[in-house]
Formats: sequence, C-alpha cells, structure tokens
Amino acid sequence: MISNFTDVGIPEIIARAMADMGWNEPTPIQVASIEDGAAGRDLIAQAQTGTGKTGAFGSILLSRIPANSKLPSAIILLPTRELALQAYGEMSKLAKYTGHVCVPVYGGKGAKADIDYQIKEIKKGADIIAGTPGKVKDLMKQGALNLAEIKVLVLDEADRMLEMGFIEDLEDIMRPMPKDRQTLLFSATMDENVKQLAYAYTNDAKEITVSQDEIVLDLTKQYYISVGRRNKSWALCQILDIMKPKAIIFCQTIKMVDLLEERLEKFDYKLEAIHGSLPQSKRERVINDLRNDKIDILIATDVAARGLDIEDISCVINYDMPESVDTYIHRIGRTGRAGKEGTAISFVTSGEEHLVTEFQRRVDMVIEKMAVPEDPEIKPRIKKVVDYDQISDPFGMAKFKVNLGKGDGYNKVSLADFIIRNARIRDIAIGKIDMSDDSSIVEVHRDFANRMTMDLTKCKHKGKHITVKVIEE
Repeated sequence: MISNFTDVGIPEIIARAMADMGWNEPTPIQVASIEDGAAGRDLIAQAQTGTGKTGAFGSILLSRIPANSKLPSAIILLPTRELALQAYGEMSKLAKYTGHVCVPVYGGKGAKADIDYQIKEIKKGADIIAGTPGKVKDLMKQGALNLAEIKVLVLDEADRMLEMGFIEDLEDIMRPMPKDRQTLLFSATMDENVKQLAYAYTNDAKEITVSQDEIVLDLTKQYYISVGRRNKSWALCQILDIMKPKAIIFCQTIKMVDLLEERLEKFDYKLEAIHGSLPQSKRERVINDLRNDKIDILIATDVAARGLDIEDISCVINYDMPESVDTYIHRIGRTGRAGKEGTAISFVTSGEEHLVTEFQRRVDMVIEKMAVPEDPEIKPRIKKVVDYDQISDPFGMAKFKVNLGKGDGYNKVSLADFIIRNARIRDIAIGKIDMSDDSSIVEVHRDFANRMTMDLTKCKHKGKHITVKVIEE
C-alpha cells in the first residue's frame, strides 16, 4: 500500500491539506485513479460513498485547473442538496492552500440556498461549482452561470442521478461545455443505463472498480440475529439499551420508518427519522442533529440515507433485511469509517436466512450469528412474545411439549383426538407426535398455535392440569 499522498501524484500543496484533515494514507480509489486523472485522462469509476472518491476527484481537478479564474473551470454535479453541500465542504478543505474557490449551488431553504446569494457568490469568483442538476440548469437559464471554460466535469453518484430523472438536465448542462474537457464519472452501481451515460460522455476513459468491501467491511464486524417480525422491536430496544450505540436503523419502507419512530419515541430515545417524503430542509436538519450529537439514533430508508457521511456511527442495524447485496454493502458502509471499527447487525426472519448465505459469499466475509443481548440488571422495555411465524418449519408446523404421555394411557391417535376435541384444532393441523412416558412433543400448525397454549391448558386429565410449552429451538 502506498503510504503517502504525494506518491500517487497528489501535489504537495494538496497533500498538506489532506494531512490537516486527518487523512493518513490514500484509499484504493485514490491509488487507482489519481495518477491517470491528474494526467488528464477520463475516468469511469464504480465506487460508493465512504471510499474516498471526493479526495480522488477533488485532488485531480485542483491539480488540473487554475485558481482565481473569471469563469468556473470545474463543475461537480450531484443528485441531492445534501451531497452538494458535502462535496462543497470537502473541496473547500482540500483547497485550503491552493486558493481555489468552490461555490455550492442547490435549492431549498436557508441563506446559501437563495438564488440571489448564489449568483452573487459566482460573480465574486468561483473556480469550482458543486451543485444539483436542476439548480445548475436554472442558473444557466438566467445567464448567471457560464460553463464555457469548464476543463473538468465530475458526475458523482451517476446512478442516483439517472434514478431521479436528471438525464435531460445533464445533457442540457453539458451541451455548452468544451468538447475537449475531462470527464470523471463515479457511480455506486454500473448497470446498462449508467454504462451508456458513461460511454456517451467520456473519451478513452480508464475504467476502475473499487468494491466497498475493500474500504469499509474490514473495519465492520457483521452479525445477524434470527428474529421474527413480532419481536423485532423487543430485540432493537435490547440493543439500544445494552449496547448504547450511536446508530442508524434502516427500514425498507416509509411506513415502517414512521411506525418505528412512533413506537420508539414512547421510550424517550434521542432519535429522529428521515425518508424521501420529507422536505430537504428537514432532512438536512436531522442529519446535522446526528452529526452534532443532538440525537443518538437515526431511522431511515435507503433513499434518504444515500450518500450519508458521518464518521462516528458505531452501529448500523438492518431492521428490515435488504434484498440485494449492493444495498447491504451501502448500508453497513455507514459505520466502520475513518479508521474506526463499527458494528452491523441485521434482523433476519426465518424466510430470509438464505440472504445471509448469499451475502457472505458475495462480500467474502463471515456474518456471525448472535443472540439478542440481555442484561439481568436492565428490564426490557418491550416484552418478548412467541412468534410462531419464526419458529415454525417451512410447512408452518410449530412444536409443543405437552405433559401427557404413554404413562397417562395415551397413544398417538388418542392424544391427537384429545387435543382436537379440547383445543378446537382441526385434525389436518396436527402433525408428527413423539411420545415418552410422561410427555409428548406435538406438531401443530401455527394458525392454531394459540389454541394449544390458551385452550388446552384449561383442561384436565384425571385431575391432572395440562401444561403446554412452546419449543422455540
């Protein structure tokens, strides 16, 4: 591994700024891209947030363009306001000793989001623009932003920009730029649509693939907990109360985010939630609250947390298991950053355990099974319940131990009749029965499970109270 930044072609003046930022050594995406990029070659790179790509394209464009120009020489296009602000912040730090000026261009509320303020800042002199496609296009239409001198174009999170329908805006923005400009495209995924965009707007580009595994996963301990839907809230509260993490909790849907937020707010956790239906101003405020330790827990959908870059997240919890390994890698990449170890815990139902096997194979790392943490000195906030969906076999059969056996005069047929009659269970719902002298293990379909524990226990056999115990292993 190259141990310092100047060895990969970064000028000393930029390397000094990186040292001030606390960066110790270049990441794989920086090693793979900077030398060719600094030489002027176009790049197509598959790399996710957290891989150090801002340092990669930032050092390239700072080394390629002059400072204090009348018109912008470089532009970074990003899909969201949050990412534009993030890129602006990083670029301003990287340009600490170079004199380059970066201006963020985005919509929404706030003083810096005001279009008149942005026009004023651009007129004062902007070497680099970091903006969202819609807002950049608006400024171009007003004649406030001239891209005729652009030497370096960066398309960051290209897949996300396509998902959000920015393709026409991108084409309009790129049309007035010089044809001989340098183009650097970065994308977390590289499907056919992204490839078409990449090949259409680059020339003889070097293709680079840096998997998130190389950057983040080595610092992230990965676990899964086998838990059914009905006990997820119990398991989550146990983790929050015993491990006390600074955590991001991922849910699949907006409805689940809202429901979980409402459920946890009853217990006075310091938390907030974000999803795509919230206005950008609120999402930005919530993220700043997390950064500034005003809250400890963020509940989010994948869309809302895309590009989220907060260094001190100690734990990521997949409340809902993602369906793809790319989403899994993206989620757990929110922890284990900046050289700090992190923990990723996934809640896995019985029907999702195949995903653990698949993800282990794809990331080439072990995802260890762990039990829900328990502490005798900490009373659970939520009571654990029996989840028959989780403990039943693929045919829906759950096992019960009944204190009736051969010594009580029963055989398998007569015991089944006793259960059918007294627990009001259909004969087709009774499965395999294993008997001993004083007890029996009986399989019953989960649809009738509650009748085993509630109705059968009201019965007696020759004065003997019937006990029923659910077998959860």
